[in-house]
Amino acid sequence: MSHFCPAYPPPRGKLASLWGLFLSARHSWLDALSARAYQMQMGEVHLPGVDLYMVNDPAEVRRVMADEAAQFPKSALLADALRPLLGDSIFTTNGTQWRRQRDMMNPAFAQARLEASFPVMAAATEALVQRLHAIAQAGDEVDIEIEMTHVTADIIFRTIFSEPLTGADAHRVFEAFARYQALAPKLLMPALFGLRWMAWPWHARRSRRAAAEIRTLLEGLIRPRHQAWLAGERGDRQDILGAFLAARDTATGAPFSFDELVDQVAMLFLAGHETSASALGWACHLLANAPDVQQRMHAEALATMGTQPPQQPQMKDMPLIRNVFRETLRLFPPVGFIARESSQRCPMRDKQVPQGASVVVSPWLIHRHRQQWSAPDAFDPDRFAREDSRDALRDAYLPFGMGPRVCLGAAFALQEATLILACLVRSFTLAPLPGHTPMPVGRLTVRSENGVRLRIARREGAP
Repeated sequence: MSHFCPAYPPPRGKLASLWGLFLSARHSWLDALSARAYQMQMGEVHLPGVDLYMVNDPAEVRRVMADEAAQFPKSALLADALRPLLGDSIFTTNGTQWRRQRDMMNPAFAQARLEASFPVMAAATEALVQRLHAIAQAGDEVDIEIEMTHVTADIIFRTIFSEPLTGADAHRVFEAFARYQALAPKLLMPALFGLRWMAWPWHARRSRRAAAEIRTLLEGLIRPRHQAWLAGERGDRQDILGAFLAARDTATGAPFSFDELVDQVAMLFLAGHETSASALGWACHLLANAPDVQQRMHAEALATMGTQPPQQPQMKDMPLIRNVFRETLRLFPPVGFIARESSQRCPMRDKQVPQGASVVVSPWLIHRHRQQWSAPDAFDPDRFAREDSRDALRDAYLPFGMGPRVCLGAAFALQEATLILACLVRSFTLAPLPGHTPMPVGRLTVRSENGVRLRIARREGAP
């Protein structure tokens, strides 16, 4: 059986010069990858600004991410790139500061447990279906990336604030983060290549403005509730912001300051919707080009949910739909590279990694590694049910990371995606738009440079 192989930037046949590498990576780090990168166990590049080691060997990946995670903290360069948007949140901090934040935030994640969050997910998904019905009736094409960003942002917004996200605010967030993403490599790459003078001041100003747009939206919702909390007005909202307001440092008893609240909410809001939106947009692209899989999903969704509103226990009864999302995460991991920093000189395979070097684990490369996966570039959700994929799934599949900094929202994201995809294929058919081929770019997340535009049609008898 043949499988759809989605387009991605063709690997370079040979290693580029430093200048060629700089120009490619400044647009998208996917453009800088060579064919060898998809086969090697470990590679190294010595740039003027940093020594960079790319690790694909599963044993060394586990060492960096889990077994010796304390020796490989988050990269300072990447943290600097994200700080205008995420501040000093748990996504950018290390050591005792990170542990304090994590301990204070852990109780808040009870608000995101699967049973409690499902009604929020269902309400936002129903709003998505209604928006798509209007588009399908008009016979229009749709940029499904924008719609997936809207629904996932709406879900996390309701989970944090107990309020829906309006269409205007959803578009503001999408456009502001798209600008921030596009500028990130233009600011990060000069530092890696020892060319900080090439990070033009107007790029930095535009990046800060894009970050400020998102943070201003969040501050407007956080400030009145923070002030009310300080005045002793607790309210009755059972949401993540309420849990953050109640959080206390276990050592000092101190709460989060207002700035800390904004940092943590910004991190949770962006991480809680951007990664899911990225994967769901790519899932729709894959399904539009695999009508046989789409039809099987429709049958599974209809057999499980019928035409009634979805129920939370049903989410575990749709294995094909879950596997479609898992396969999408393999082909298009939202976080395509994870940068760590070696805190001391250490041996790794046949190399000596110096102190301060960047050690990069790339789910994009590992998930498409020629020695780990059969047909690595093909969309094949059934591989997750086959015995011959067991070793690869154990050793070479890490869409949510691993170790102490593994994504706490993995189960939330899987339930959210199962619900959204099930409701989509139950009500609509997705078809590719002739002449349009989405092309992935690797920046902060893996998105399409030219959108994911599709034809959408309502199914007969759709609820």
